[in-house]
Amino acid sequence: MYHLPIPRFVAACRQSILSLLLLPMAVLATAEPVPIDIEMSLKRVSEHVYYAQGMPGMATDNKGFISNAAAILTDQGVIVVDALGSPSLGQRFLEEIRGLTDQPIKAVIVTHYHADHIYGLQVFEDLGAEIIAPGGFQDYLDAPTAEERLEERRFSLSPWVNEDTRLVRPDRVIVEQTELRLGDVTLEIRYLGPAHSDGDLAVLVRPDQVLISGDLIFEGRIPFTGSADTRRWLEALERLDNAGLQALIPGHGPAAREPAAAVSSTLDYLRYTREVMSDAVDQMTPFAEAYEAADWSRFEKLPAFAATHRRNAYGIYLSLEQEMLGD
Repeated sequence: MYHLPIPRFVAACRQSILSLLLLPMAVLATAEPVPIDIEMSLKRVSEHVYYAQGMPGMATDNKGFISNAAAILTDQGVIVVDALGSPSLGQRFLEEIRGLTDQPIKAVIVTHYHADHIYGLQVFEDLGAEIIAPGGFQDYLDAPTAEERLEERRFSLSPWVNEDTRLVRPDRVIVEQTELRLGDVTLEIRYLGPAHSDGDLAVLVRPDQVLISGDLIFEGRIPFTGSADTRRWLEALERLDNAGLQALIPGHGPAAREPAAAVSSTLDYLRYTREVMSDAVDQMTPFAEAYEAADWSRFEKLPAFAATHRRNAYGIYLSLEQEMLGD
């Protein structure tokens, strides 16, 4: 029987032990998402652009499928925009793309880092896709709330968000207008800075003239403002050039064939709510009194009004107080 020299034997043992220790991490990194039984189909918007439309609702409604994601198909590969709210949804989205093309997924553009758009990223990262995100993503990922939110979703969206779900950092960060070309498609990636989130992007697909807006636009429902800087959000919408657009895919809600109307709807909501809360802050009226006295009838029939609007108004009230103090 052949025996290894002692130094080589020890080295081999160490290597074997190291391999065993590392095995669970490798398994974790490549764990298959838990299958999810959800109704999802890709709707065609233009020659190259398709999207999956989430249902209206709060973050954990409809098994977390409440946001949109888009796929841009070319003869040289696919670019995805946003990745949905769980690895299981990301995998389901990928399966729908595979029903249309077997071209490789080249990149995922993340319009902003919020949980309902990023937990599916690991599915595409594991395929080798480049992850592209706006500057400001780190304000979300590096804050304790990112891990806290993930822990909460491991409970509220179990088993589709679980211990195998990880936060994915981008490979490329966009901080200015950038063009990305693939096949016969050019993407104009517009960096909008902090608005709805700590950093937002919109993507114009040419020659289709389809704008993918992320959560700058909520179509057919009440926006979620959360901790958004609504002043900058308004400014971003007012600067948004929608001339010549054929369609707009929002972060939530159906694609709009009249993009100007979709932009106007979100603008109207933000402007009016800020005006009402601004008057209250100027007059030093308590929030509850100002909220009850306001006429919200123009919005109250929209989906998510009951669940979202009062909280939006309160957040805007607090932010206006900070603006008044120059904070």
